[in-house]
Amino acid sequence: MSEVPLIRRLGLVEYEPTWRAMQRFTDRRDAATRDEIWLLEHPPVFTLGMNARREHVLDPGEIAVVQTDRGGQVTYHGPGQLVLYPLLDLRRHKLGIRELVVALEQAVVDHAAGIGIAAAGRRDAPGVYVGGAKLASVGLRVRRGASYHGLSVNVAVDLEPFRRIDVCGHRGLAVTRLLDLGGADDVAAVGEAIARNLLRTLGFERACYSAISTASQAVSSR
Repeated sequence: MSEVPLIRRLGLVEYEPTWRAMQRFTDRRDAATRDEIWLLEHPPVFTLGMNARREHVLDPGEIAVVQTDRGGQVTYHGPGQLVLYPLLDLRRHKLGIRELVVALEQAVVDHAAGIGIAAAGRRDAPGVYVGGAKLASVGLRVRRGASYHGLSVNVAVDLEPFRRIDVCGHRGLAVTRLLDLGGADDVAAVGEAIARNLLRTLGFERACYSAISTASQAVSSR
C-alpha cells in the first residue's frame, strides 16, 4: 500500500455536518489525496440506510431520525459508541467493498480477542457479534471509487435506544457493548486500538495522528 492514512480524532460531533463533510471530502479528492480515518462519537441519532424501511423505527421519541446515503438498515449512534469512518481510495489500493467490510469486522474481532472476548463477523448480516448479540455495525458508501461512512462499536453507549428500533432491520436482535463484556469504557483508547488493527489488516505499518479538538474545526476544514 501507499502513504499511510491520516487518522483524525474528532471527539463528539453532530451526525449530519460530519456526514456532509465526508461527502465533500470524497467529491473533492483526486488520485493524490491522502486517505483519512476519522475517529469520533455522535450525539443521539437514528440513521437509516438507503434501502432501510421506516417501519423499523419503532419509537424514536425525542431522538432525531436521519435518512442517509450509506448501505444497511437502521441503527443508533450515541455518546459512548466509537464511530470509525474510513475515507479510503479503494481503486488505488485495489480493494473491494466486501474486503473492506471484512477488514473492519476483523479489526473489532481482533480487539475483542485481545481482551478475552470471543467475537465474530457474519456474512449474512454485516457486523460483529458476541453470542448472538450485536457489538458493532458496518454501513458503507462507495462513490468515485472511494469509501465513506463505516463502522460503529458499542463501547459504553446507553443501549436503551436500540430497543426503539429493529436493529439493522432484524426484529428482536440483541445488542451488547464492550463495557458489559469486561472491556474498557474509554472510547478514544478503543478507537485507536481498532484503527491500528484496521491498518495492520489493510497492510499499513504505521499511521499519523492529528488531533482536532472541536466539531466546528472538523467540519469547516472540509
